[in-house]
Amino acid sequence: MDAKKLSVVIPCYNEEATLEAIVSRVLGADRCGLAIEIVIVDDGSRDRSVAVMKDLAARHPEITCAEHGINQGKGAALRTGFKKASGDVVLVQDADLEYSPGDYPKLLKPILDGRADVVFGSRFKGGDESRVLYFWHTVGNKVLTLASNMFTDMNLTDMETCYKVFRREVIAQIAIEENRFGFEPEITAKVSRLRPRPRIYEVGISYSGRTYDEGKKIGWRDGVRALYCIVRYNLGG
Repeated sequence: MDAKKLSVVIPCYNEEATLEAIVSRVLGADRCGLAIEIVIVDDGSRDRSVAVMKDLAARHPEITCAEHGINQGKGAALRTGFKKASGDVVLVQDADLEYSPGDYPKLLKPILDGRADVVFGSRFKGGDESRVLYFWHTVGNKVLTLASNMFTDMNLTDMETCYKVFRREVIAQIAIEENRFGFEPEITAKVSRLRPRPRIYEVGISYSGRTYDEGKKIGWRDGVRALYCIVRYNLGG
């Protein structure tokens, strides 16, 4: 793929402690020669995230900002961010430090080589370090991935991953409806239903998960919603 620019979309909600650090890591990452555009969408934060975001944008012309007056959820923030993104390749990056921009070369390579249209970064696909955390979260992720695969007829190992990378032509065809974490099964279902189906790859990534005390937000209700979204967007919407 003859790409020139990478758009990194960062949804942000109450991440003042990590936002500057993750932006620094994104700016310093190996992007395989692509120019960088960072789109930060603050989703109604109640801490100093907006002030940090605006300060970063003032210092770095590569950064574009957007604000939601009230908290709507990760999906809503990504919907806003995708509309603002102008790169040839669009990558989703969480504002915490769970996912490392050091993995960008692996995530970008299948697309830049012209072999893939979409790349998922898998926390369960061997070879890279991962922090040991919650057993039942891992079980939940694998159950949701299995359910998603049964509907999409794909063999993903980590549907719920943050790291999803798209050629611009692919993400431009998809209208995001989910406001919260239902984004993950929704986007997976809608990518799988495009015709012709995009070429989808998966690569192993590192993962430094955080605890609830450290700011983790997803809970069991989001898992229930994910099951609903798997059925809805594969069969109906």
